[in-house]
Amino acid sequence: MALSLKPPLPPMEARSVDEIPVGDGWHYEPKWDGFRCIAFRDGDKIFLQSKAGQPLARYFPDVVAQIQKLKARRFVLDGELVIPIGGALSFDELQLRLHPAAARVQKLAAAHPALLVVFDLLADSAGKSLLALPLRERRKKLEAFARENLKTKRGIRLSPATTKLITAKKWFDKVGGNLDGVIAKQINAPYASGERTAMVKVKQIRSADCVVGGFRYATGSRLLGSLLLGLYDDAGLLHHVGFTSAFKTSERGELTRKFEALKKKPGFTGNAPGGPSRWSTERTGEWEPVDPKTVVEVTYNHFTGDRFRHGTKILRWRRDKAPRQCTMDQVAHREGKSLALL
Repeated sequence: MALSLKPPLPPMEARSVDEIPVGDGWHYEPKWDGFRCIAFRDGDKIFLQSKAGQPLARYFPDVVAQIQKLKARRFVLDGELVIPIGGALSFDELQLRLHPAAARVQKLAAAHPALLVVFDLLADSAGKSLLALPLRERRKKLEAFARENLKTKRGIRLSPATTKLITAKKWFDKVGGNLDGVIAKQINAPYASGERTAMVKVKQIRSADCVVGGFRYATGSRLLGSLLLGLYDDAGLLHHVGFTSAFKTSERGELTRKFEALKKKPGFTGNAPGGPSRWSTERTGEWEPVDPKTVVEVTYNHFTGDRFRHGTKILRWRRDKAPRQCTMDQVAHREGKSLALL
């Protein structure tokens, strides 16, 4: 029987909520810190699809090789691509895989093999679509598929799931390292391809006090575009850890004048925006150092690779706090070191 589902298949998506939903109709899963991936196998043909519908197989030949070893010859799995290094998941290493040179990708794959953590079965080993089945039934079929095919846990692993709120809350307490949050799905709902109707995600929002060590002008403007944030290490060096740019238009003029008046080298004394970084962009070197006198409390949802993953939001200016009090220990413990759930 031929595979009934073909790529691209829009994945079911989640809408953000503030709290883990409660009730008998919910099924909970960890939200892994990786790349969403739908894996199609139809005999010898294997296709890895990104969340946006793009092909991923060329970047993850190690995962393709593991899929080829499975007993089942036809199926569609929904999951997350992750790369464990030293007991933690590395989003930096995932980004390095998106490289145009096949030789480079092969070298990276050999050094740090990826895992596909699966949480849904969209087509069974007969090639039949399971999208119309409720999650309760799809999960049973996925667990049976895992018992038959994923015995060695090499390269492909089954993500845990529970209907117990207490377990979901324990996972949520571990958010910030390997886990990006908690997913809750309606247990009696079918797979809603491309929709956000039956699945929600909950992330922890945390705050940290940071020192402003520099700023960037907005593109094509002499108004301030973003503030560059730093934290001190045990040696007293100020390391660049991220940025914030969530300002009101009416604030930018005043902020520009304030920080232009504080211009002073070096700004950062440790890792600086112009230094080598996996997070670098074409504008990485275009920044103005300032005297590290200003402290700002920002909210963030993820800290990994010694920096905030995304832009932060200003919570308040901390005129009451000394810059040297803004240390790495506020966030260092967020880089979790346990893969026990897998």
